Amino acid sequence: MARNLDAKCRQCRREGEKLFLKGEKCFTDKCAIERRNYPPGQHGQKNTRLSGYGVQLREKQKVRRIYGLLERQFRKIYHDAEQKKGITGENLLQLLESRLDTVAYRMGFGSSRTEARQIVRHNGILVNGRRVNIPSFVCRPGDVIEVAGKAKQQLRIKGAAEAAEGRGFPEWLEVDAKALKGKFKARPQRTELPSTINESLVVELYSK
Repeated sequence: MARNLDAKCRQCRREGEKLFLKGEKCFTDKCAIERRNYPPGQHGQKNTRLSGYGVQLREKQKVRRIYGLLERQFRKIYHDAEQKKGITGENLLQLLESRLDTVAYRMGFGSSRTEARQIVRHNGILVNGRRVNIPSFVCRPGDVIEVAGKAKQQLRIKGAAEAAEGRGFPEWLEVDAKALKGKFKARPQRTELPSTINESLVVELYSK
């Protein structure tokens, strides 16, 4: 399985904002953005002006990195969003947030999307009582997601759930952090998602 092995903190610095790829470290002053908020590399501190295409490309790369997807995977999801009724940009974000690895992360079953994806791949997640080990599995409203029996004993999962409960869960999820179980109530509305993402730039890029 292909993966993006670039250093997580370098990815955040390249995009100039926190992408929350390193779990709890991102919430501390050890975060790379807090210490060196400029792009990595020899010429990182030089001021460069991006073209219109460059701005669109950077936004697309940022969204890909947030959700941990390769270009081919991301393009497929965009194509699916384009085929659905409604606004393509909103459809794209809803599909990304409906992926099982992202839902598991939002419910606090992993401290980062990478960790949540690993838990899914290692048969640690149940959907409606059945094991699902496909991170790209699309959850539907009403689906019940739960950490599997033995995995509930893992301290990293308990710690991640406690930290997520302290920060609060999204409105479209219903989570019992102690039971490590939750319900995917509905697909999120655009107003409930981060305002730092400008999905219209991604649509403009792929529409060329």
